[in-house]
Amino acid sequence: MLNIEQRDHTLWAAINRPESRNALNFALMDALENTIDRLESDASIRTFVLSGTDGHFISGGDLREFHTIKTAEEAKPMAKRMLSLFKRIEQLPCWTIACINGAAYGGGWETMLAFDFRIASEDAVIGFTQGKFYLPPGWGGLTRLVEIVGRSTALKWLAETAVIEADTALSHKLINRVSIENELIDNTWQWAEELSHNDRDFIKTLKEGALRITEARWKAIHEELDSFSKFWEDKRHHQRVEKFLNRNRD
Repeated sequence: MLNIEQRDHTLWAAINRPESRNALNFALMDALENTIDRLESDASIRTFVLSGTDGHFISGGDLREFHTIKTAEEAKPMAKRMLSLFKRIEQLPCWTIACINGAAYGGGWETMLAFDFRIASEDAVIGFTQGKFYLPPGWGGLTRLVEIVGRSTALKWLAETAVIEADTALSHKLINRVSIENELIDNTWQWAEELSHNDRDFIKTLKEGALRITEARWKAIHEELDSFSKFWEDKRHHQRVEKFLNRNRD
């Protein structure tokens, strides 16, 4: 589920669900929460990296598994759990890097925006595809996207269900660095090492200071839950998911 490697002050977790293109499901939530537990308590870790394996970062939520959830009442706890996980990642007393080694669709881009920094392979793509399933972002992604790229660009990408390339993401500051594909892993390890010169107390002070003036954003992030849950139980959402899941069947 998660391949974990630690070198000096850096812990790297690589999502390993090739059968689903690294889609987020409940078991992966468990694994990520356990990893965050470790990161919160292990004072030796100064940088945390999350990537995918097999040429995919995160293809979104696992539609086949999550499609068993039908109502807003059922959807809200799932979304709230992801929102809480991302908030914990943002508040970690260590630097965090999303290493986008391939496609990041839907919940994949929402995940990467919870990280301090983002580096992508030059052939990575980022898909704002929730609208294809009649669903708005619900894991804090809308608030974070507007925060980073501005209101107009964020709404444009979401309205168009756009799929953008790494160079476009870089030009809008959605990601911080682009790497040649076969150098991505080495470049990320090197960057993580460069970020790890100071201890966690110093890192925590900087991160808390950067978030101090943005307390209103937490209210906006939590309010995404209501909209997400409302659209989740809409029949148009379920119809589009069903059509997607049946697309390769005779």
